[in-house]
Amino acid sequence: MRVAAHKILMSNPSDVSALDKLITAGTIDPAEIVAVIGKTEGNGGANDFTRGFATLSFALLLSKYLGIAADAVTKTIAFVWSGGTEGVLSPHATVFTRSASEPAGGKRLALGIGITRDFLPEEVGTMVEVREVAAAVARAQAEAGITSATDVHYVQVKGPLLTPALIADADARGATVVTRDPNGSKAFARGATALGVALGLGEVDEAALSDTVIARDMGLYSSVANTSAGGELRNCEILVFGNSASAGGDLAIGHAVLKDVVDADAVRRAAADAGAAVSDIVSIFAKAEAPPGGLLRGRRTTMLSDADINYERHARAALGAVIASVTGDSAIFVSGGTEHQCAPGEAPIAAIVRLAPAS
Repeated sequence: MRVAAHKILMSNPSDVSALDKLITAGTIDPAEIVAVIGKTEGNGGANDFTRGFATLSFALLLSKYLGIAADAVTKTIAFVWSGGTEGVLSPHATVFTRSASEPAGGKRLALGIGITRDFLPEEVGTMVEVREVAAAVARAQAEAGITSATDVHYVQVKGPLLTPALIADADARGATVVTRDPNGSKAFARGATALGVALGLGEVDEAALSDTVIARDMGLYSSVANTSAGGELRNCEILVFGNSASAGGDLAIGHAVLKDVVDADAVRRAAADAGAAVSDIVSIFAKAEAPPGGLLRGRRTTMLSDADINYERHARAALGAVIASVTGDSAIFVSGGTEHQCAPGEAPIAAIVRLAPAS
């Protein structure tokens, strides 16, 4: 397996021109595309339609090249979008391709993909979702040829949240949902999928898990999960990134823990974990969180008390600027909300790097 990563910029959620050019030039074989992870300029909330718009736009373009219907494209390729490009964050997508390759002689970037079944509204944010995600993580890790969980550095999950229509559907059947607040359901949805990653990788014991701990007991977490929730999905799409001795190519991945939203050194630690320097970074994937109690290194912030701007938007903007100040590149995947993703106040960050040729 050889995994390649191509970062493309977007002028709006429907802009697929950069991908079209790479395909036309022969740089990307559309038949080898397996996943797209990107940032759109929506609000990141339950009513952010830019994510679905971007998926449709990419699917329509690729249907032309692959000779299949657009809805078939979305069943073949995993699309993960995070809404919200506040501050300096630049709308973009990273297109991942996977092709046959001889092993490189050392551990290289590998990618496995797992898809769950569709969830009923009353299953979102519950142990049902946790267990289904855990099983999908195991399948994806095996598909990637990653033999040890310690070689997994980044697990991206996109799953469903509760929309008003889904809540109404549950009501009509007499079923109970975890919350009646669509935006409030994000915490439960992200939390359940993060705990699914933790369970799948052996970071937590299933005996410690129950419906009552999801989005409540933040002492249970994964150090490599990066989870998002949107109204455009009914199932969960799981992308497991790690390093494998059976992989080829010149890319590798590492991760670190952001101690807080201004932890610039975490960018360097993530690159070093992959065996490279900041200048070798190809793509970064991080989570942003407001500091506990709104206090950042002893200084008060208004992230948690601002009635006009949601704290996730504050955090994404702040972290995006910090990372860009280190890398010089603002096309960064920064997603908000860290329920069960690292310890409280902390957040995961992963870096894909290009390794120098062996001397």
